[in-house]
Amino acid sequence: MSANDDARWMREALSIAREAALAGEVPVGAVVVAAGPRPNEVVARCGNRMVRDRDATAHAEMLAVRQAIRVLGYGRLEACTLYVTLEPCAMCAGAMVLARVGRVVFGAWDDKAGMGGSVGDLLRHPRLNHRPEVLGGVLGEECGDLLARFFAERRITTPI
Repeated sequence: MSANDDARWMREALSIAREAALAGEVPVGAVVVAAGPRPNEVVARCGNRMVRDRDATAHAEMLAVRQAIRVLGYGRLEACTLYVTLEPCAMCAGAMVLARVGRVVFGAWDDKAGMGGSVGDLLRHPRLNHRPEVLGGVLGEECGDLLARFFAERRITTPI
């Protein structure tokens, strides 16, 4: 995929993140795009659903991996790129490795929980049997601004 493709799909993920924010969720969006025999076909679109589902594992990336596996009918996503607006946490990075996602592209870096190079690098850990290609910082400022605005509004409207 080209840099233009990466920006295009990250914009799609940002749109999903904005929808999640409107629903009261932390604004993270994920899109899985197939390659190979299904080039440039979106096979999953998901935003965070932790609040709505009352499920701590309902991160956008986890939901997108599950949805892509259902749509494609097999558990290996080697011919797919997962776009997500925030650097994956350990749980999501682990799921990506286990599902053998071919490529992971994320927007904002997460210096508190990121496992794509910030806090650690589970996605490219040398002892694991699968290491996806990883590209961070795509539309990173826009993705980070969305998160910063969301939390700033929460601090203003939520008394301590």
